[in-house]
Amino acid sequence: MVLIAATVCTKSGKALVSRQFVEMTKARIEGLLAAFPKLMTGGRQHTFVETESVRYVYQPLDKLYMLLITTKASNILEDLETLRLFSRVVPEYCTQLTEAEVLNQAFNLLFAFDEIVALGYRESVNLAQVRSFVEMDSHEEKIYQAVRQTQEREAANRMRERAKELQRERLEAAKRGGAPRSNTAFGSSGGFGNQSMSSAAGIEPIAEKIPTTPARDTRPTTRSAMKLGSRGTDAESFVSKLRSEGDTAAVTPAAQPDVKPGAIPAPDQKDVHLRFEERLNLVAGRDGDIQSFELSGLLTLRISNEQFGRIQVHVDNKDTRPLQLQTHPNVDKEAFRSSGVIGLKQAQRPFPLHSDVGVLKWRLATADDKLAPISVNCWPSEGANGGCDVNIEYELEQDHLILEDVTINIPLPTGNSSVVVHQWEGSYAQKGRNLIWSIPLIDRQHKSGSLEFTVTPAIPNDFFPLTVSWSSATSLALLAAAGVAQAADGAPVDYSLEVSLHPDRYEIV
Repeated sequence: MVLIAATVCTKSGKALVSRQFVEMTKARIEGLLAAFPKLMTGGRQHTFVETESVRYVYQPLDKLYMLLITTKASNILEDLETLRLFSRVVPEYCTQLTEAEVLNQAFNLLFAFDEIVALGYRESVNLAQVRSFVEMDSHEEKIYQAVRQTQEREAANRMRERAKELQRERLEAAKRGGAPRSNTAFGSSGGFGNQSMSSAAGIEPIAEKIPTTPARDTRPTTRSAMKLGSRGTDAESFVSKLRSEGDTAAVTPAAQPDVKPGAIPAPDQKDVHLRFEERLNLVAGRDGDIQSFELSGLLTLRISNEQFGRIQVHVDNKDTRPLQLQTHPNVDKEAFRSSGVIGLKQAQRPFPLHSDVGVLKWRLATADDKLAPISVNCWPSEGANGGCDVNIEYELEQDHLILEDVTINIPLPTGNSSVVVHQWEGSYAQKGRNLIWSIPLIDRQHKSGSLEFTVTPAIPNDFFPLTVSWSSATSLALLAAAGVAQAADGAPVDYSLEVSLHPDRYEIV
């Protein structure tokens, strides 16, 4: 087929959204659209009309029309199939089929139209793929945002530490009756980004410039020359500025970065806190085959007491899969390879305080069907009266996992379809064009379950893609903390542990 244009128009021929796929003047396309309502005659049962040069293929959408303009040489069967996909796309983005809603969603509709047709020819895509392409969900963007938030949080922590240090110097100087010292080392590079560590720990200090606004000196003076480089005044001004903005904040509220859960210690966290955090991206086919699988994990260390700055974390790796492990550049790689010990290369340097420090990363990318944490099978079959009988079942594939608050989102056909649920585990709810199936717990004792329902009218493709989400305090990779000890004498250190596994994307397409 050769598609000239796709248009959402009113019954009077007013174009609301129109996309041309071939070279054509504005006057020409406006003339074709203006001629469409004049060709409509009462009593016609089919949904196409032809002129000497083009064919109009249309479908009513309440008070609107989805209209395709094609050449007369195009295949009418392909035209009707393409029209059907266009007609399903419009309700996908417009909650109400009104002029105002179509105009409000104009850009999304145009983007979707471009995914269906390219240069006048139909692309081999379905509704689920169009939705995925238009959303443009980027895993790289999420990683970038997470790194940026971490950097902002570290900068805020560094500013607070600097403010406390300046305040201490000012109080000490007031007790001695002298001017506050402003050349105290701010911190050490430490190797962990911009994390700050006290120079009292025996590390070579590195001076760091902090932008300050000098306070205006209002004391009388007999000298007429301007006084430059007053470090004491700078320090006092910096502290006073912090006080004016709040005793506990180093930046204004509007500039306060977003802090992820866990950045602020919870009441039950101990002075040494470990957090294993994993994120999973998985796309599986309808037959259970894995199309893409990527597991990424990060072990972060948070120390709240300086007496535990020089410690070693023992990690037990029982995973036999091709897991890629990478330690921080300042971590002793040989000690980790030989005995699973995470410690700094330079033992005299402590870990940063009051900061989440990433010390170990891992990644697993594979197409092995056996590595999925949970399998979800959807079996839609065509039934009577143009409906579909749908059977969905899940099964836990990794027995060591405990998944909580599991939600399986099942798309439903557009339009006024009736849904009748016959059997289910957990609970379900219909929200708009989605059936939300909720299972409170999936573990070794509760491994599987099923859901059966009937939808009329529907076709099997209407129920894809399925999306799955959950929360879990277990890890997919078989990594665990075996203990924490002092680096100097090996004395055990009490610590708290937090484990989480979240799916960034888990779809059955």
